Amino acid sequence: MFGDLTRPALLTVAELRGWPERETDVSFECATSGTQRHRFRGPLLHDVLITAGPAFRPAAGRRDRLRFLITVSGGDGHHALLTWAEIDPDFGGAPVLLATRIDDEPLDSPGPQLVLPQDRCGARHISGITAIAVASHLPAPHTERG
Repeated sequence: MFGDLTRPALLTVAELRGWPERETDVSFECATSGTQRHRFRGPLLHDVLITAGPAFRPAAGRRDRLRFLITVSGGDGHHALLTWAEIDPDFGGAPVLLATRIDDEPLDSPGPQLVLPQDRCGARHISGITAIAVASHLPAPHTERG
C-alpha cells in the first residue's frame, strides 16, 4: 500500500489475517462464463487502509475523505478504481474484502483478492493483488468556455 498514507506498508496474506476477518458468499454474473459462486474470507479493505493512515485533513471534517481514490492492481495487469466514500462506514460502507481465503482454500501463494460482494458483475474483482494505491487528488477538470 502506498500513496497518500502516513504508514505505507507491504503486507502478505498471512499478515492480512491479523485483522478481524469477515466471511461472505458472493455470486458474480460473468458474461463469458456464467454465474460464479464463491465463499471469501478476509479483512475489510477499509480496516486495512485506516491502519495505513490515509492523509485526511482533520480540520476539513468528514468531507475531506470524499477526495480520496483507491486503485488496486493485480499481477495479471487488471486494475480497479474505488472511491473512499464507497468503503467508508460514514458514507457507502460497502463490505469490500481483501480476501485471504477462497472456498476455504488459503490464498498465500497466489496473493490476496479484492472482493466487492455488492457488485453484480465480477469485473472489479482483482486476483493476486500486487499494489494498492491511495490518492487524495486528481487534476482539476478543464472546461472550455466559449
